[in-house]
Amino acid sequence: MANHPTTVGAQEHTYDAIVVGSGISGGWAAKELCEAGLRTLVLERGRDVKHLEDYPTALKNPWDLPHRGKLPQSVVGENPIAKKCYAFDEATAHFFVKDKEHPYVQEKPYDWIRGYQVGGKSLIWARQTQRWSRFDFEGAVRDGIADWPIGYDDLAPWYSHVEKFAGISGNYDGLETLPDGEFLPAWEMNDVEKHAQGKIMAAFPGRHVIQGRCAHLTAPKPEHYAQGRGRCQARNLCYRGCPFGAYFSSNSSTLPAAARTGRLTLRPHSVVESVLHDAATGRARGVRVVDAQTRQTTEFFARVVFMNAACLNTNLILLNSKSARFPAGLGNDSGLLGHYVAFHNYRGSLAATMEGFADSYYSGRRPTQLMMPNFRNVRKQEADLDFQRGYMVFFGASRSGWSQGYGAKGVGAEFKERITRPGPWGISMMMQGETVPRKENHVRLSTAANDAWGVPQLITAIGYHDNDGKVLKDFHARGEEMLAAAGATNIRKNDSKQNPGLDIHEMGGVRMGKDPRTSLLNGWNQLHACPNVFVTDGASMASTGTQNPSLTFMALAARAANHAVGEMKKGTL
Repeated sequence: MANHPTTVGAQEHTYDAIVVGSGISGGWAAKELCEAGLRTLVLERGRDVKHLEDYPTALKNPWDLPHRGKLPQSVVGENPIAKKCYAFDEATAHFFVKDKEHPYVQEKPYDWIRGYQVGGKSLIWARQTQRWSRFDFEGAVRDGIADWPIGYDDLAPWYSHVEKFAGISGNYDGLETLPDGEFLPAWEMNDVEKHAQGKIMAAFPGRHVIQGRCAHLTAPKPEHYAQGRGRCQARNLCYRGCPFGAYFSSNSSTLPAAARTGRLTLRPHSVVESVLHDAATGRARGVRVVDAQTRQTTEFFARVVFMNAACLNTNLILLNSKSARFPAGLGNDSGLLGHYVAFHNYRGSLAATMEGFADSYYSGRRPTQLMMPNFRNVRKQEADLDFQRGYMVFFGASRSGWSQGYGAKGVGAEFKERITRPGPWGISMMMQGETVPRKENHVRLSTAANDAWGVPQLITAIGYHDNDGKVLKDFHARGEEMLAAAGATNIRKNDSKQNPGLDIHEMGGVRMGKDPRTSLLNGWNQLHACPNVFVTDGASMASTGTQNPSLTFMALAARAANHAVGEMKKGTL
């Protein structure tokens, strides 16, 4: 950074709190801090994206797009990593980081999917939201893979807090393995799904088929209308940005709430290079920022710093935050910063045919699937299983409809009439497996290459383990027996062999724990060795569970922000 001019921040660069990152967790930290009375600076490395104004493709039809939504070959060729993401297409590409824009070093194959803009990946996430249960915390401790300093009871009120504001649809299923939340009405199952639900649950007691829980306003409440949001239209074009505000994003919900307090300062194009440590106080005094456009370096100061840059970038920043006190990265007394990075195993899927139900169809494009909470190694390690932890199952049934015409041969009226008739029913399953955090799965800084902003590139050394293959094998076996019980035929199993990272559920590296010798954060998401720095994104996770992680990130961020405010009032921060 010596080549960049440095402007030492004065009074105009001082705030009560700094939040690094404006995505799902950063938006929540900003909202809670601002509403508690703190002047808060939110730093976003990407461009500004304003709700409603900056969703250029949200209302376009396929024929309004130059390539009908498909990516040109030039874009595909330039983005061998980003192109693998299911949501990356012609209508959404502007919300994704292109491969050449922020390079990194893959010591092991790893697909790092990123969204650098105000709102981050909250604009393009899959919106699936499930609470952890007590078994997720307790099981990880029981199996010796994590030292969680909190449990379900600590997070339960904060799950409720964020669910009410965000708006989560779901049924009250009464399951101990997947606790109920504060729900709006659930989406409906179609006839084949209801049939499969009955058959599977009758054949396999303890395996519960339920409707997915997702951050969509199926029946908005007054607090959602007050945010300027409206009802979900079941368009399933969410990755383009929702002009109705019908799914939860930072842009439509938490950041506007923070702005309404008059205490929010939002600064896009701000690449945080490091957190600044004050040797005299033993605390962080602020952050150093490189302007993404001018490369000018500026320092900003605050009493507390919240790290919400998304898991790997939070690791990168803390590793780069070196000082005489912390030569290996801020708070890194244990030497474990960047280690125990984990993810979700998405490799397994099944597809099958469902005969009959020719007189059944459905309307709309439901934005969620059915799911089955984990049923493996839940209350104890099962003696007959040769793997640790387990997996959640997602599945759904549909008719191919007009899509049977994609790639088909034909022309004229007969062809058009033929492809409008519903095709046969199909049913599919996919796994979301818990991976065990391992020390060897880590990220570190390159000593040979910097990025365009003068920051060392990140090296990813994250891979699968034998345990993941055994979990995949069990999912395929159990999934096949469940589909057969439902009456499906032509069952096909698939292993995508996709790289870690493509699940976009990276977690760990700055993990929570009871013991500072084996963790970086305490039970309030504070660095053990620098307590006015809070890490409340995926980097803080000590294990992954089998659930989608975003709801837990939100609850952790809100909980930690309110704790920080309380400690600041006491004078301890």
